[in-house]
Amino acid sequence: MVENHGYICQEHTVTTQDGYILSIQRIPGVLPQGKAENNVPVLLQHGVLMDGVTWLLLPPHQSLALLLADNGFDVWIANTRGTKYSRGHVSLTPDDGSYWNWSWDELVAYDLPATLHYVHDQTGQKLHYVGHSLGTLMALASFSKEQLLSMLRSAALLSPIAYVGQLTSPLARNAAENFIAETLYWLGIHEFVPRGEAVMKLIRDICKKPGIDCTDLLTSFTGVNCCLNSSIVDIFLDHEPQSTATKNMIHLAQMIRDGTITMFNYGTEDENWKHYGQSNPPVYKTSIPNDLPLFVSYGGRDALSDTRDVRLLLDSLKEHDQDKLVVQYTKDYAHADYVMGQNAKDVVYDHLIAFFRLQ
Repeated sequence: MVENHGYICQEHTVTTQDGYILSIQRIPGVLPQGKAENNVPVLLQHGVLMDGVTWLLLPPHQSLALLLADNGFDVWIANTRGTKYSRGHVSLTPDDGSYWNWSWDELVAYDLPATLHYVHDQTGQKLHYVGHSLGTLMALASFSKEQLLSMLRSAALLSPIAYVGQLTSPLARNAAENFIAETLYWLGIHEFVPRGEAVMKLIRDICKKPGIDCTDLLTSFTGVNCCLNSSIVDIFLDHEPQSTATKNMIHLAQMIRDGTITMFNYGTEDENWKHYGQSNPPVYKTSIPNDLPLFVSYGGRDALSDTRDVRLLLDSLKEHDQDKLVVQYTKDYAHADYVMGQNAKDVVYDHLIAFFRLQ
């Protein structure tokens, strides 16, 4: 998807501290004078049930990854554990149940630090970070770890996910309230395969409920996207959705039901004591340093990143240096428009690149 359009694409791998082998693709942007060295690195982090292809779904000169390369940035595309290009492990295979014993806690504790350190070490430079959906939650949760912040120039949060208690997606909310992911886990299904028969059966059951229209599955998850053409949906379905851990889906369901941002809840005080030394899972402090340049973009029709939840996040940024904070609101955008909208370049990406140039 990169080389076909005449760009250079390099494959890199990094091994996390807990043994997962992650694939990272690099597109070294070339400035007009033809020099690629010393270009500023940008790390792109996809969301849940997606992978790095997220950033390449749109045509060249419109997709964020290739647009950044066109503008001379050194582009690095992350792929979290369990997705198509990051299924390696030093001792386990994806057929082992224990391979899937993780939630986004581990993405924060292991995947993101390993990826950030690798890009920082390879380039010798601080980097810009772009997250979409769960990729924003990973960043927000990890900002409490000072050593990661020292490697960042700025962070961009597209469709930010922090609080999800107000989430309006009928499919996601029903799945959470009916403990769908927990049901799969109890059945011994540790890999959540969105197109797998077990998941599809449960989705079909939800779709039979009154008031839930599943004629368009993507919309029933993301909200009504304004700007997707049919050809991009076909490209999306060629590559996505991707697997994740059932435990990760349980963790997200806990957040939807409870409206909190905590570590994984093991369900009983005894189990939580075993893992955390306390009866309740620890709360993430999503404290962002006031001087970190921050670009936040959210949509009025987003059913996963609801405007009321985003306002809770923005309330926590009231003390942020105003000259370091850009907040963009697009009334007719939903969750998928940020990576698949045919006008995303004009609406979001051009502003984002201008923001990066100022840092």
